[in-house]
Amino acid sequence: MGGCYMWLFLCCSLLFVVMASGSPRKNLPFIPFEEGYTHLFGDNNLVIHRDGKSVHLSLDERTGSGFVSHDLYLHGYFSASIKLPADYTAGVVVAFYMSNGDMFQKNHDEIDFEFLGNIRGKDWRIQTNIYGNGSTSIGREERYGLWFDPADDFHQYSILWTDSKIIFYVDDVPIREVKRTESMGGDFPSKPMTLYATIWDASDWATNGGKYRVNYKYAPYVAEFSDLVLHGCAVDPIEHVAKCDSTQDSEAVPTGVTLLQRIKMKNFRLKHMTYSYCYDKVRYKVPPPECVINPQEAERLRKFDPVTFGNGRSHHGKRHHHIRGSQEEAASF
Repeated sequence: MGGCYMWLFLCCSLLFVVMASGSPRKNLPFIPFEEGYTHLFGDNNLVIHRDGKSVHLSLDERTGSGFVSHDLYLHGYFSASIKLPADYTAGVVVAFYMSNGDMFQKNHDEIDFEFLGNIRGKDWRIQTNIYGNGSTSIGREERYGLWFDPADDFHQYSILWTDSKIIFYVDDVPIREVKRTESMGGDFPSKPMTLYATIWDASDWATNGGKYRVNYKYAPYVAEFSDLVLHGCAVDPIEHVAKCDSTQDSEAVPTGVTLLQRIKMKNFRLKHMTYSYCYDKVRYKVPPPECVINPQEAERLRKFDPVTFGNGRSHHGKRHHHIRGSQEEAASF
């Protein structure tokens, strides 16, 4: 009888874990483009589709393009379903990120998803990064491959930002968690930020350190965005006062990683992470203080040759726009 109760307890526990690990977007509405965003740059290279619920950003010889959220946010959950350009995409960067660089030029914060294009036959790569209080001398980049071709179909890319952690998701699989630590100090993003999406020419660094540049014979390069989620605590841009109370915000926004998601995250990082700033001995003689060095992980990453970004401050390029006017495998995570 005791064994039966134990079996029932285990089954119920497993069911709870599975239910708790459901999509963070489950109860979060998608919003029409014009309700949450505005055109940032690129004139006619930004085109709205599907009754305002989808937007295409394109890069050609004239310009890239981008959009930006109407509001500033202090914490929240931000997401978009993105389909990347196909074929030869060397030098092309698609970025989905949060920043307050226009307001705090010397001490800005940033949370980045960057998609780095490649030569034909090579896969797109994802890069994540964070900056706080203008800490651009310390790049906290990580890079990954994917278990699917992001140019074949739409996939969801999401950022959860709270006062204690930042989590990056791909199709609801958490791929990176950055916890706020005392050693990070002001390097953890803590000021209100705006959400951006851009496509631009990063020939100088994006593919093999600039060896392969954008080839406009394959232009226009089109990145498609849909299923837009802006769910956070909006902030008055003048007074910097939050427009929502903390109780409402904490109840509405996902709070972290479940046990099952943590297992998936560990498996993803084991299979697909190709670079972590914590192991970059060229850039840092001593790893930044928040790094926890794992010898096995260090040995695994050693076989990958990190792309050199010059001074390591590639994120600045996202603001250069004013200058150049398989499912089964995923289940294993």
